[in-house]
Amino acid sequence: MKNLFNMKEKNNLFYKKLTFNYLSKIVVIFFYKKVVGMLVKESMTVKVISIHQGKPIIDACNMYRDYKIGSLLVTDNDGCVGIVTERDLIERTICEHKDPYETKISEIMSSDVVTIHPLDNLKKAVEKLIENNIKKLPVVQGDEIVGIITVTDIARSHPELAKRVVDSFAQQRWRD
Repeated sequence: MKNLFNMKEKNNLFYKKLTFNYLSKIVVIFFYKKVVGMLVKESMTVKVISIHQGKPIIDACNMYRDYKIGSLLVTDNDGCVGIVTERDLIERTICEHKDPYETKISEIMSSDVVTIHPLDNLKKAVEKLIENNIKKLPVVQGDEIVGIITVTDIARSHPELAKRVVDSFAQQRWRD
């Protein structure tokens, strides 16, 4: 009788493991579909602050202070032509002893801007952030800037995806 009881207990344990594995796979599949199905426009920041490339750097500094932001999209008459971050200000202005009243945004901005479409899925945005080792992606539809998606935006909607991006930055820094 004892042997039969142990057999039932073992089978029950096997059944529990099988059920748990099956349920966990369902959860993973559901989560993956949810993330893959989630669009950039559902997580992006719609209110984008931009600056014209011909403006002096001091204007960008004042905008950072006034709006409490970490980057500005740089525009000209045709749309988004670059991005300038607080780090750009430090490394390309202060460290190089440039005059913030005379130096133009176009001289310090990053002009090789990687963008994404608002109807792309969030997974694609994460892949672009990791591939290009960046933290901000302008969201562009045609020539129009419609938003920006950042690691912070992704962390708010999907913390587990943000962890992937942050981990990739940490790995990159340790290699440098």
